[in-house]
Amino acid sequence: MLTHRTFAIGDIHGGLKALEQLLFKLKLVPEDHLIFLGDYVDGWSQSAETIFFLMELATKHKCTFIRGNHDALCYNWLKTGIHTDQWIIHGGQATKDSYAKFSQDEIKAQFQFFEGLENYVILNESKLFLHAGFTNLHGPHKEYFEELYYWDRTLWELALSVDPKLSKNDLLYPKRLSLFDEVYIGHTPVTRINKTTPVNAACVWNVDTGAAFKGPLTAIDIDSKEIFQSDPAHLLYPDERGRN
Repeated sequence: MLTHRTFAIGDIHGGLKALEQLLFKLKLVPEDHLIFLGDYVDGWSQSAETIFFLMELATKHKCTFIRGNHDALCYNWLKTGIHTDQWIIHGGQATKDSYAKFSQDEIKAQFQFFEGLENYVILNESKLFLHAGFTNLHGPHKEYFEELYYWDRTLWELALSVDPKLSKNDLLYPKRLSLFDEVYIGHTPVTRINKTTPVNAACVWNVDTGAAFKGPLTAIDIDSKEIFQSDPAHLLYPDERGRN
């Protein structure tokens, strides 16, 4: 019998209120393992506060933090002061406003968190967790460019396009999708295909349920596949636009 649960948690995008509501619903015990799939910032007004909250959470529970593309963009800005107009448009302005409330010493205290983010994690040699995807047919450890772990969308597009009737033993079955029993990702909101709960395509589970927009924040128990969700994030921030 399992003595703990392992949860994969989707993209938060500064929605700390949604995260707090979600964690309350999980009724965590110390043995539970929380795997966050990245994109902690950029969207709602509490990006900096979300990072501080996660840092504190990791002192009480077993947490694994995956690097998302928005996290990489935010950290680059925090270190260098340089940002792109695209980052500002896609949630960066709310993040800048959030960090304006804190001193430079407080902000620098977060650098260790950002630097410690994982590109990917493999459990029991059969379950892969990463923000976006990988392109190398031999697996993520052979990836050519680190940025693809948190920017790639082709893995998800590939999984969606596979004929469910196709066997993993078929010569036409995509090699990338045969390497793991399960792959957990975020990055591309399932709201784009009109869903608000995690979507399983081939071996890939997409847990980004659009909390940056008008969807809820989601956690999935990777063993039982039980799903837990916050209220739609935009209802928790009624005076904000988020990334809508």
